[in-house]
Amino acid sequence: MAYELYYWTGIQGRGEYIRLALEAAGAPYRDVAREDGDGVIARVSKEVATPSFAPPFLRDGDVVVGQVAAILLYLGDKLDLAPKASRQKLWTHQIQLTIADFVLEGHDVHHPIGAGEYYENQKPESQRRAREFREERVPKFLDWFEGILTRNPEGPAHLVGDRLSYADLSLFQVMDGLTYAFPKLMSGLGERYPSVRALCSAVAEHPKIGAYLASKRRLPGNEHDLFRHYPELDGRR
Repeated sequence: MAYELYYWTGIQGRGEYIRLALEAAGAPYRDVAREDGDGVIARVSKEVATPSFAPPFLRDGDVVVGQVAAILLYLGDKLDLAPKASRQKLWTHQIQLTIADFVLEGHDVHHPIGAGEYYENQKPESQRRAREFREERVPKFLDWFEGILTRNPEGPAHLVGDRLSYADLSLFQVMDGLTYAFPKLMSGLGERYPSVRALCSAVAEHPKIGAYLASKRRLPGNEHDLFRHYPELDGRR
């Protein structure tokens, strides 16, 4: 039976973290809203006893689970994208939760006052938030990811252990989003994070991920997504 992924059409968004895991594992799945329209999300949410606060959510038979980190925790064992040892499994989940924090901060650069307000109504606040994000927050997060890669007892090729995990896929997705939204910033970082960059290159070259990235299923970045390219927020580098 195919997994059912429920997420908004037209953007990569948080649903992309789930898609990458399913694609890397070669797991059969339906991107339901893309087939049936966004209205199916509300309809299904009203039908289940354990509704997600917001998409994405995943249906696997009778199991319905929401929140990116919880979905990936659920899929990790099923798709062989998480370590078997409980301690490393928990560590992978911790990394994923930190990635969720990073994603939220990236989104809030262009929506610092409120998610319901148009970007045009909060430009001055966005520019202030963007400066801190570029100068303080991005380096702080990337220093941490570089550090845990270099301290991995199994080597720096993966965040956890010696095999691809869903956390590796998610870090790739964050870096891809940052490169789209802040090209000057990311090019200015140069070779400061060699292990992070090597991991992302390896993910992009993974046979199933490479095929997905080249397919029409992989939507391009746009200014309705979590990471948005507004040149005025990318600094003067």
